[in-house]
Amino acid sequence: MEQMNNFFIHYFNVLLDYSPKVISALIILFLGIWGIRFIRKIAETVMTKRELEPTLIKFLLDFLIWALRVLLFVSVISKLGIETSSFVAILGAIGLAVGLSLQGSLSNFAGGVLIILFKPFKVGDTIEAQTENGKVLAIQIFSTKILTAQNQIIYIPNGILSNGKIKNFSQQTIRRTTLVVPTGYDSDIKTIKAQLEELIKNHPKILQTPTPEVIISDMGEKNLIFSLRAWTNNSDYGTVCSELLEKSSKIVKVTTS
Repeated sequence: MEQMNNFFIHYFNVLLDYSPKVISALIILFLGIWGIRFIRKIAETVMTKRELEPTLIKFLLDFLIWALRVLLFVSVISKLGIETSSFVAILGAIGLAVGLSLQGSLSNFAGGVLIILFKPFKVGDTIEAQTENGKVLAIQIFSTKILTAQNQIIYIPNGILSNGKIKNFSQQTIRRTTLVVPTGYDSDIKTIKAQLEELIKNHPKILQTPTPEVIISDMGEKNLIFSLRAWTNNSDYGTVCSELLEKSSKIVKVTTS
């Protein structure tokens, strides 16, 4: 009985000595959990106001929360008196290994962040990049989803997309069409030019500011080249190009014949 009493007294004293560390660790744990939730709410509000993509917001929030949880865990076990240097070294080694194995994916993730922050294009824009042309359907974490005119879905990695040349057809509200019209040297040049000028002046979908113009842009071996330069709204660009091509070819044909 005496040995048992000594045993309980010894461990009771140990518990009393260790209890402040346990209480401090529990306080840090509960405050840390509350703080992480508070930081998450603030971060989500800020990113939502910046109009970041929902997918990117979720990914960044998850990354932030897990990083804070790891820091909280290290703080709690450190408060309990557990040596954390070896634990931190293991975490560092794991992080390095994961980083090396996923460096391509991390590059695409960083590219996605740059695209969303600097906005060379947004969802709904029509762009040309990496020899592909189409409408942007989604800017995802690792790639951008594009719908082509042939109704094909193309995924371009954000890494090469953010570092390459991007042509955005939707960023400006109006767009200039330059249509090349060849005609023979024996044709009535003045009449053709006058009729082409009349065509772009009276076309309902061609803007008159900036002023449209018809110029002689080149002289080939067999043909004289007219260039029709006219501005139109982005939504009318394809229709205007088609109609100008059709009507200008009729003008040249009738005048020449």
